[in-house]
Amino acid sequence: MGTLLIKNAQTVITNDDAIGQISGGAVFIRDHVIEKIGLPDDLPAKADTVINAAGMAVMPGLINTHHHYYQTLTRAVPGAQDQELFDWLVRLYPIWGEMDAEAVYTSTLTAMAELILSGCTTSSDHLYLIPNDSSFDDQVRAAQKIGLRFHLTRGSMSLGRSKGGLPPDSVVQEEEEILKDCQRVIETWHDPEPFSMLRVALAPCSPFSVTQDLLRQAARLARSYQGVMLHTHVAETRDEQTFCEQKFGIRPAPLMQSLGWTGPDVWWAHSIFVNSDEIRMMAETGTGVAHCPSSNMRLGSGICPVREMLDAGVKVGIGVDGSASNDSSHLFTETRNALLLQRVKGGAAALSVEEAFRLATLGSAQVLGRNELGMLAPGKAADVIGVRLDTLSMAGAAVHDPLGALLLCTVQGVDFSVINGQVVVQNGKLLTVDLEELIDQHNRIARKIVQKHPIPERFKLV
Repeated sequence: MGTLLIKNAQTVITNDDAIGQISGGAVFIRDHVIEKIGLPDDLPAKADTVINAAGMAVMPGLINTHHHYYQTLTRAVPGAQDQELFDWLVRLYPIWGEMDAEAVYTSTLTAMAELILSGCTTSSDHLYLIPNDSSFDDQVRAAQKIGLRFHLTRGSMSLGRSKGGLPPDSVVQEEEEILKDCQRVIETWHDPEPFSMLRVALAPCSPFSVTQDLLRQAARLARSYQGVMLHTHVAETRDEQTFCEQKFGIRPAPLMQSLGWTGPDVWWAHSIFVNSDEIRMMAETGTGVAHCPSSNMRLGSGICPVREMLDAGVKVGIGVDGSASNDSSHLFTETRNALLLQRVKGGAAALSVEEAFRLATLGSAQVLGRNELGMLAPGKAADVIGVRLDTLSMAGAAVHDPLGALLLCTVQGVDFSVINGQVVVQNGKLLTVDLEELIDQHNRIARKIVQKHPIPERFKLV
């Protein structure tokens, strides 16, 4: 892969307390690993590839811990714009059931492109229904084309409406089929080694769309392999809490604990409705959280108690969540919203700029079990982004505090992105995918699947 030198940065934000920020700093990369970081005189003067980062903040790539890529096809769909989670799902489930392999591949590329251009270098995704001829292999194909470091979570739904679940029977699978394909996906695609570009987790969708038996079996299967983690939605809404209390006689968090779904190999999405005892349990077991502030606001779900979680020692990362409940895949914006939403809940000092940035970098890396990510330091992965500070949106801010400018002002996108030592974005342009062609293809598919399902009367505004 050769060598890469990033030089002349206005500042290098390392996330390494021992190094701090380096004004005028540079980063030297060999193959897919950071070899040296510091002032230009301390680094080699030449490399196979050189990036001039003048006027930029250079920093570790952001990490997304929760998403549903396929939902880019159903952004802003009428009838789902003003619904809370359960009704939102009821409106969209039939549309998602129209997807095929082309739809999954194209929507995955679309979400990944938006993520990369917004500063993301590693992302998980939670695809929990695979209708028609679609497959998780379609997502892998997209990740390999675009160059994003990818955590595929093999999602599933098995509890259809006829069995007391929320999704229609047409979009669920038999549990034997689910577990067989989980094993296939792990054995085909999972790479547990450091600096891996592709890992697999098992991710039954939620307590209201799978059985307890599937949750137990998925946990046993994942733990029979090295480095296969577990992921699901937990305690996202009051409706979910009511569902669990009425159906199982227990709150969502202790329910998941009773099923073996806590531990350093587990991360939950949302976790809004958890109490102090449950937060303490999460910290003690090492269970991580994907915090998704924009989706939580969009669906009116509530505010995750991130401050209390961090104080208790819970691992917390950032997730943009599904593109139909956000409706964006912009990771800098998501991090900014995490900062601001905690201040709505707890006051202006509830979460600092530095803490918010670490949620999207080191925090997310810890949630995904990736110690080699989230920091610029020798021996860490060569996932590096550069953002221009001499822009209109940051005028007057970056001269005072570059990191503050990045989180309190507006980042339109990255100027460059290096993922696993490869330049993926240069001069603000994505190098691996033709965006114009992709957008045309994506919109054609979106129009086709949505027009088959006009707004039901119950979802029409009066």
